[in-house]
Amino acid sequence: MEARKAIDSFTTMNELVLPNDTNTFGDLMGGKLMYWMDIAAYLSAAKHCNSACMTASVDNLSFKTPIKLGNVICIEAIVTRAFTTSMEIHLKVWNQNMISQSKELSNEAFFTFVALDENKQPIEVPGIIAETAEQKKYYDGALRRRQLRLILGGKMKPDDATELKALFVKD
Repeated sequence: MEARKAIDSFTTMNELVLPNDTNTFGDLMGGKLMYWMDIAAYLSAAKHCNSACMTASVDNLSFKTPIKLGNVICIEAIVTRAFTTSMEIHLKVWNQNMISQSKELSNEAFFTFVALDENKQPIEVPGIIAETAEQKKYYDGALRRRQLRLILGGKMKPDDATELKALFVKD
């Protein structure tokens, strides 16, 4: 299977924050943002592997700034690294005020998706070719993030996390 360029998985999704999307303070509800981020991550993952995919995990999602009613959010998603059947997708959420024309980074997160066949069985995915400095940075850190996810999910023993141990243990 031939590797594909990371940029080919890049997806942008815009949403207008409407009253139905907000809490009692007029801020976008976190669950609604997570829903939109999941869709953007799916589109990026499916674009990369030409297959149906399913969310496997979501990393720490922190809210840096509130997103207000009437603002537009722009979600950028890109596959940072592909493993055997899974892909890590990096998401950035930009908060845009259309009146003042201000734009700020509101959220970032990593989602993991697994490619599936028609029987919902995992299938192999193409590798990633990281070209820019930012793509290479995220590609290089993906194995450490993956090992941490596996440890936290109980699927890997900490002693087996060679990439993580290398950060803390000197030989």
